[in-house]
Order: sequence, then C-alpha cells, then structure tokens
Amino acid sequence: MDSGLIGKVEKAKRYAEDRHRFHFNKFDLNFHGDNSEHHVSYADGVFNCDCEFFITHTRCGHTMALEILLKDMIVESLQVK
Repeated sequence: MDSGLIGKVEKAKRYAEDRHRFHFNKFDLNFHGDNSEHHVSYADGVFNCDCEFFITHTRCGHTMALEILLKDMIVESLQVK
C-alpha cells in the first residue's frame, strides 16, 4: 500500500469516529426483525416502515432502533407519513 493511501485510510478512520460529520438526508433499507423483514425508509426527517405497528402508531421498534443508531446523524422526526 502506498503512503498516500495509508494517509487516506487514517483520515477515513478519524472521520468515522466523528459522527457529527455525517448527516443522512434519506435512506432505504431492509430491517431484519425478530419475526420478518421490514422495509424502512427515511426522507426529509420522516421515517416510514411497512410493519403493522408503524401503520397505526407512526413509530415502531424498527424506526426507533434507527433513531438510536443514527443519533445526531439525522434530523429528529417531527412529522410522520
């Protein structure tokens, strides 16, 4: 590995440790829940999940887990779809 790439790897590690550098605007993922897979998306500060609980409560364990995981990297969800 050349010295330039070594420096970039070290810089990337420093960046990864500083969570405040990251701000997610939107994403789309499959969440492996205890009972089944769920489709979760996030856009413009709003989560959406295809699980039954989310449909009736506009929040669920899947979206709350992501809020915890991505703390300070997403805008707090004020509006729900």
